This record gives sequence, structure tokens and C-alpha cells, in this order.
Amino acid sequence: MPLLGLGVYDMYKNEAEQAVEDALTIGYRLIDTASMYENELEIGNAIKRSGINREEIFLTTKLNNTDHGLDETLKAFDTSLQKLQQDYVDLYLIHWPIKEGRKQSWLALEKLYAEKKVKAIGVANYTIPLLEELKSIASIVPAVNQVEFSPWLFQEDLLAYCNEAGIQLQSYSPITRGLKFSDERLVLLCNKYNRTPAQIVLNWHLQHGISTIPKSSKKERLQENFDAVNFTLSKEDVKTMNSFNEHFRICDDPATYF
Repeated sequence: MPLLGLGVYDMYKNEAEQAVEDALTIGYRLIDTASMYENELEIGNAIKRSGINREEIFLTTKLNNTDHGLDETLKAFDTSLQKLQQDYVDLYLIHWPIKEGRKQSWLALEKLYAEKKVKAIGVANYTIPLLEELKSIASIVPAVNQVEFSPWLFQEDLLAYCNEAGIQLQSYSPITRGLKFSDERLVLLCNKYNRTPAQIVLNWHLQHGISTIPKSSKKERLQENFDAVNFTLSKEDVKTMNSFNEHFRICDDPATYF
């Protein structure tokens, strides 16, 4: 799985299709969607039209909150696969840890993995207690835990836990939808490296070994984000950015789902 990819939350129809086409042309090979986003059909269209070998593209989709349960999950996956027009997906995630049904949903994911319909299975929005709960019933360690993560939401304990457990942490909303771009500490680093706020923040994730899926439908932003791999923050500056943490969230706190 590439560390840097494209998230397509809140993109619909032609916008989503065009964004994925542009991203694949630029060089992106990780595309992250979800049943909840209602754009799986468009993502599939873009992948097919790209002409890129399917094996070169890492495709993720996720179980919707309304589809938890053993049989429900299996049915939902088949629906997603049909919309995506694919024979398999590279990664299938439980999108949110809905209390009723999440254990059965994980067992369904293990079944899909055993049947080789997915190459990897994982979770999203799982805290350490939720990962501990999962460990008690799982036969397979989740390959990925996708969570909201940024310098202003530096979940150091969760990162350490996932690293120890062999779970790849993946960050959504990594650039805080631009809401923290005026942070004076970040501006100083932008000036030092002659890079944009998004590039500094994305590179910080990469220096931590965190996969990240910033969202954009604008071609120039897609290119800007992709160029975040072309420089390296110093260890000292990474440490400085670690101190930005202020528990700032854009999305729901998954701790409320336990």
C-alpha cells in the first residue's frame, strides 16, 4: 500500500470520477472510497478508463454503518464490488465501530479474506480499547487502522500501539481541511522549507510512517499534495510539530462508540 493516496469523501458523480482520473495521471496509486460516500460507481469508472493495470492500483472501500452484522456485511461487500466493477478490493475496512454488530462484521471480513475477495482487511476509527476488544475475537490482525490524525491531533499512544501490533496507521483529514494553515508555527516551517502548509503537514505524516489520504478534486491541489514526498523534514522539525497537539478534531470522536 502506498503511503500517500487520495481520499474521495464528499465527492459526487463527475467530480469524483475526474478527481480519480487526474490523480492516477499524476501518479497516485492509492484510492480510498467507501459505501457511505456514494461514489463507488464513479471510482470504478475512473479506474477502468485510466488504462492502468489493476495490479498497480491499491483500492480501498468500507462497510457502511447501516450494514453491520455477519450476513449484512457479506451482502454489502458484494454490492460495493459490483458498483466498483472489480473482481476484488485491496483493502476492506469497518468504517465506524458501531456497537451493535461490529464483532460479527469483523468475522465477515475474515471470511471475505479467506475467500480471497479482499487482499487485506482492517478497521477505521478504532481507539486502543476498541482494538483490544477486537483482539479478543479476531483470528487476523487488522492490516490498517484508519483514523483522524494530524499534528493538532497527534495520537501518539495510538500510533505506538499500532506500530507494536503490526497495524498500519492511516490518517484521514490529515490537513485539517485547511483550518490550521494559519498556525504561526506551521508558517515558519513553510518559509524554512519553501513548501506549502499541506506539503509540510503531509510530509510530517510520512516521516512518522503514517499512510495519509488527503482529499482534493482540484488538479493543482492533487499535484501539490503528491509533491509532499519530494523533501524531508528534519527530525528536530518533526519533533516540533509533534508539540502542535491540541486534540483538535473535525469528525466524531470514536471513543463515544465504545
